[in-house]
Parts: sequence; structure tokens; C-alpha cells
Amino acid sequence: MAKGPLDGVRLADLAELANVSEATVSRVLNGKPGVAAATRQAVLAAMDRLGYERPARARQRSAGLIGLIIPELDNPIFPAFAQVIDRTLVMRGYRSVLCTQAPGGATEDEFIETLTARGVSGIVFVSGLHADTTADHDRYRRLIDGGVPVVFVNGYAPDVKAPFFSDDDGAAVELALTHLRELGHERIGLAVGPARFVPVQRKAEKFRELMAPVVGAGEVDELIVHTLFSVEGGHSAAWTLLERDCTAVVCGSDLMALGAIRVARRRGLEVPRDFSVVGYDDSPLIAFTDPPLTTIQQKVTAMATAAVRTLLDEVAGAVPPAEEYLFQPELVVRGSTAAAPAR
Repeated sequence: MAKGPLDGVRLADLAELANVSEATVSRVLNGKPGVAAATRQAVLAAMDRLGYERPARARQRSAGLIGLIIPELDNPIFPAFAQVIDRTLVMRGYRSVLCTQAPGGATEDEFIETLTARGVSGIVFVSGLHADTTADHDRYRRLIDGGVPVVFVNGYAPDVKAPFFSDDDGAAVELALTHLRELGHERIGLAVGPARFVPVQRKAEKFRELMAPVVGAGEVDELIVHTLFSVEGGHSAAWTLLERDCTAVVCGSDLMALGAIRVARRRGLEVPRDFSVVGYDDSPLIAFTDPPLTTIQQKVTAMATAAVRTLLDEVAGAVPPAEEYLFQPELVVRGSTAAAPAR
């Protein structure tokens, strides 16, 4: 009959049988990070041979589950991230537990509580509260202090000592503006989400830097509209920017860009003859819109793969790098941008 999880466990016996130190055995029994996967398995095998029941945390962590917390699935860029992350995990022998934050549904904190209760081996956060400068980041510090490996995609919190993987938002805006300026556009607007988010702040900062010499420092803020990352948000922002005589707009998402195209048409304008639109993400199927959307492509596969590999290295015992990795976006020119209309 198996003994209780820690009842009478002799660390010295387990350490000798697994050929590791007693400190390593203790870390495995308490579900702590910093132990290589092969070493952890050797300790668990030693427990099985000596007739001990595996501790709940060690038993659950050995299941190979990784939590994935992402925003709602309405924006096709998030399913794209989820697909790459899940595929990469499966190739490494893990499975993902997908948690989506639909409006009115479970919160990020509730998902964290559920995932940690299940003893997941780690958690990937995509565009979560780590990207919100007004959010309390203690939730992440508690996870790290509790030994749960974590990585973050898109959004940076310097007070959280963990790996971050982000698209270079400043470079994205520079690519879009350079393209539009080469087409002769001078009055260019920026339609982005709420100002509290790190990616939005970075886009707006680069936009001000590059456009202030063109339109004047006192006027550049009139060309930035903060709204929602949605078709409706893009519709509202583009309406405002058209009222301010813009001939082109750079949007913070492909969905916003579709909203901008819709409002231009409702005003009797033709895209791109009268109004040029640049999206952001290069979401799946966006090349098949009418017109096909010029956009800034996030390197989803590279970012997601790097995040997963770093997380699994941490699960295996590596010390996680507490820094941000920026990935360079790419301009994809299609049919929604053209030469500026004659005044």
C-alpha cells in the first residue's frame, strides 16, 4: 500500500536512488522550478520505486499542461497566436489549456487561479494585463515567487522580472508612415486603442516623433485618435480623421482598418483613390478583403515559438531571462494604399 504524499518520506533515500541532492528532491516534492525535466522524472521514479505516493503538485505538473491566456477570439490575430503556441507545445510533448477573455466572461485573475489549481507547468500570457500600464502587476510577481514559469507576449512591464516577446511597435509605425509619405501623403492619421496600453503608447510616441516635423508639434496630437480595437473603433476614428482632412490612416489592428474602409465608402470616398488605409497584424484572410489590405505584419510564428521555447526551458530548470525581445515587423503592400489625391 502506498504511503501518504509526504508521510515519512526520507529525502536521503530518494536522493540516493535518484542520484541527486536532497535539496533537489525537496524542490521536486514542493513543485518548485529550477529542476531539469530529466532530473524531476528521476526523483518521481524513485518515489514510485520506494512506494511513495507522488505529491499532488508533482503529480499534476508532470501532466505537461501549459496555460494560455489570450483576449477574445473575435480578432483573428489571437487565434493565430494560439494555433502556433499550441502546435509548438505539442511538438515538445506538452498540451495547452486555452483560456479566452470574452467580455463578461472569466477574468485573467480567475483563469490564473484555475490554472495554478490544476498545477500547470507554466503560463503564456498574450496581450494581457501586463500590457496595461494602469493594472496591478502583483498577480505576476506572486506567480513568479510561487515558482510558476511565465512568459509574456506583446506588452511590457519593467517591474515584472520575466521574459517578454513583443512586436516593435515603433518600427511598425515608421514602416507605415514611410510608405504613405513616399506616396505623397502628408496629412496622415493614427487610429489606435486605449492610451493605457504599452503597444499603443509606443505607436503614438513614434508617430509624434515622425509627424511633428511635418504638421507641427502643436497639431500632431489632433491626428491621433484613441478608440477600440474593433471594426466599430476604426469606423469612429476614421470618421474623425476624415473630418480633420486626413488622406490616409495607420490603424492599430486589421479590424480597425476594415472599419476605416467602411466609413470612407459611406462618405462617398474610394479606397485607395481618395483615402489610403494601412492595417496592423496581417491577420489570416486579410489579403482577401476588398480591397486587399496593406498592413504591417507581426511575426506571429517567430514570436510565439520563441516564447514557448523560453517557457519550456524555464520549466526544465533554466533561469528565465528578465528582459524584452523585440521582433521586427514587415510592411505588406496590397491594394488599400495609393498616391495621395490631388488637392
